[in-house]
Amino acid sequence: MENVLGDIGSLVAIGLFVVMMMAVEVGRRIGQRRYQTDKESLTEGLSVAEGAIFALLGLLIAFTFSGAATRFEERRHLITEEANDIGTAWLRLDLLPAADQPVVRDLFRRYTDLRIEAYADVQNDAAVEARLEVVAVLQAEIWRRAVAGVRSPDALPGAAQVLLPALNSMFDIVDTRDTATRNHPPLAIYLLLGVLCAIGSILFGHSIGASQNRNWLHRLAFAGIIALSIYVILDLEFPRRGLIRIDGEDAVLMKLRESFDSQNTGV
Repeated sequence: MENVLGDIGSLVAIGLFVVMMMAVEVGRRIGQRRYQTDKESLTEGLSVAEGAIFALLGLLIAFTFSGAATRFEERRHLITEEANDIGTAWLRLDLLPAADQPVVRDLFRRYTDLRIEAYADVQNDAAVEARLEVVAVLQAEIWRRAVAGVRSPDALPGAAQVLLPALNSMFDIVDTRDTATRNHPPLAIYLLLGVLCAIGSILFGHSIGASQNRNWLHRLAFAGIIALSIYVILDLEFPRRGLIRIDGEDAVLMKLRESFDSQNTGV
């Protein structure tokens, strides 16, 4: 679904707008024909159906918007959390023997560079997977050297109890972020939303079938607001592809990486 909706969010919104405008016109013509043949039954029974469908449409839009906004904030928070985890582990490298620290710190620099670049090009799934594979290799190497270091007689007391849990947290957050990046509602939710938009548009058009005026302002407002809402939802759901982005949050990791070059040891 990342490729289906994430890359074409604006096209989806524009397409939905066009479909809704066409559906309103179809509904208006159906309403006009009914009005010409049976004026009394034009709105008979429609109020209940309209109320139920528009209530469901509003509920579904609110549900998807709320979920997208929550996941957006969670992804932002996870970037900061990962930076904190890496920074904590970096400081605790001081517990390793002095001879082992330079190599491990160099691995940390490479590791942080890869984490910054991990989602730089989310349109290229192969590139993202390749970076994550290299990250896994670096994780194994950092862990191996850290374990060897804390077992050294030159390591500070309690090094294993302090450093290894920090490394474990630093590694776990990678899977957490990757899962959060791929966490989206089922495609069926968006399909249902599109169907409800089309049906609601037909009912809206039917309700104005008795009027000779086409009410373009009402049509544009109705279709435009809903299409814009869907676009914002998709932008929040895929925050590295549209106008609403979390790329700026990567600055936390970048700032941390710069600090690695200005210091060799923690406090």
